[in-house]
Amino acid sequence: MVIAWLAASGLALAPIAYDVATAQTKTPAVSKPGLTIEITFPAAAHADPITGRVFFMLSRKGEPEPRFQIGRTGAPFFGRDIERLQPGDAAVIDETDLGSPVESLRDIPPGEYFVQAFVNRYSEFRRADGHTVWMHDDQWEGQRWPRSPGNLYSDVERVHLDPRAGGVVKLVAKNVIPPIVAPADTSSVKRFRFQSPTLTRFWGRPIHLGATVLLPRDYQTTTISYPVNYIQGHFSLAPPLNLEGDKALAQAWVSDTFPRMIAVTFQHPNPYFDDSYAVNSVNVGPYGDAIMRELIPEVEKRFRVIREPYARVLSGGSTGGWEALALQIFHPDFYGGTWAYCPDPVTFSDVEGINIYEDENAYYKRYGWRTVFTPNSREVDGQIRLTSRQRNYFELVNGTRGRSGEQIDIWSAVFGPLGEDGYVEPLFDKRTGVIHKSVAQYWREHFDLLYYLQRNWAAVGPKLAGKLRIYTGDMDTYYLNNSTRALEKWMKASTNPHDEGFFLYGDGKPHCWSGPMTTAERLKEMAQHILHRKPEGVTTPWWAY
Repeated sequence: MVIAWLAASGLALAPIAYDVATAQTKTPAVSKPGLTIEITFPAAAHADPITGRVFFMLSRKGEPEPRFQIGRTGAPFFGRDIERLQPGDAAVIDETDLGSPVESLRDIPPGEYFVQAFVNRYSEFRRADGHTVWMHDDQWEGQRWPRSPGNLYSDVERVHLDPRAGGVVKLVAKNVIPPIVAPADTSSVKRFRFQSPTLTRFWGRPIHLGATVLLPRDYQTTTISYPVNYIQGHFSLAPPLNLEGDKALAQAWVSDTFPRMIAVTFQHPNPYFDDSYAVNSVNVGPYGDAIMRELIPEVEKRFRVIREPYARVLSGGSTGGWEALALQIFHPDFYGGTWAYCPDPVTFSDVEGINIYEDENAYYKRYGWRTVFTPNSREVDGQIRLTSRQRNYFELVNGTRGRSGEQIDIWSAVFGPLGEDGYVEPLFDKRTGVIHKSVAQYWREHFDLLYYLQRNWAAVGPKLAGKLRIYTGDMDTYYLNNSTRALEKWMKASTNPHDEGFFLYGDGKPHCWSGPMTTAERLKEMAQHILHRKPEGVTTPWWAY
């Protein structure tokens, strides 16, 4: 770690070469053959050659399987890209391949480990923009390669590893992950999925959109239409509200005095992430158009929704918090209000600790003569959980060229420009942390929500009056409260019109604090907001208040 820090600071004692094309660390030759992992798959598991990425993972415990122990602070794993690997041929992972949280196989302490191999399959996308790219084709699992249908994995084996002694570990990825089985519909929970014409044209392969809908208690016995809460967030096939886990909410939901509304979550996984961020982007595609012109009209066709702006509200946390804000801000005439919890950066002066406009490097900051690591996440007492470098190396092991399926990569895909090779033009070099200032400017011009409001306030400000509500803990795990503070400061000084919005901070609360109200109380607050904004003379049979 000290040597890596010195390298990032330009003070390294020994150089470490890096091949950007393959994202493999090249190190000086060792005197003995190092530890080598050979991964194969049989034709019985997959008859055709595979382009994708192979992984080797290890753990001191066998349960759950090592593939399910991988995470930002999880078990060590190592990856390498493969191209047209034939059944029976070996993909090799060795000491030159980057790992996380242990960066090289040579640094694994000698001992007994439970190990596993994995093959993440990519598919060819011949996009409408003329680029051909190889990406993971989501199988309705939400871009989680350890459980994606069609991917291959080996049995878990217990082996002795000693990098200094070297040796070869051979693993066969003979197991195939089966298709996802969606939960069955009930009288109150309905799901649908369809192939999006807009997105299929862009990606050159079938791309699907979907929604899960929670209906109010008397939906089947009435003919009235209801307001709708479009709840934004990560991919899930679970019901929009946790009625099973929240007994108070479940009781309120079916009571005579509770407002009756429809709750909807969207499913829009894509080749980069489990969620598109609900906007048009050059890398991910026209998801904003597809959601507004295909998915929401499908919801309103299938269910009795009040098709008026005052009766459409938004909510969501984290990724969903950013989407709930962005949809309201970019479509101020379509939605009637938003409740955004712990939103992803609303301005890019703090992107999980990185000021993309002022910092020169995403991995450290300079204060005079001193160089300090940039933190990525923290505990509520301020202790650092993960540095930016560690966070991004974790992503780089998951996938090169922005294909990790992780957070920083999807921000680069959504907010950033298209690279010459058809993949993402990253905000910074994933290995060195050097920020590309032209890319930072692109982020600002296209998706910095604060900057958008500053430029367009005269036009959108009057339409957003009273519609923006933001909640976050003041010790947000990923420092997201810093960007909301910047937005709040600007809105408090806004003019023509003056609208301060509503901001509430939880004292000492982490990610993702959503305010002091219960979910039932929040739904009532939304209903009151809808009542206050309904046109004069419109009745409200959906709430016998």
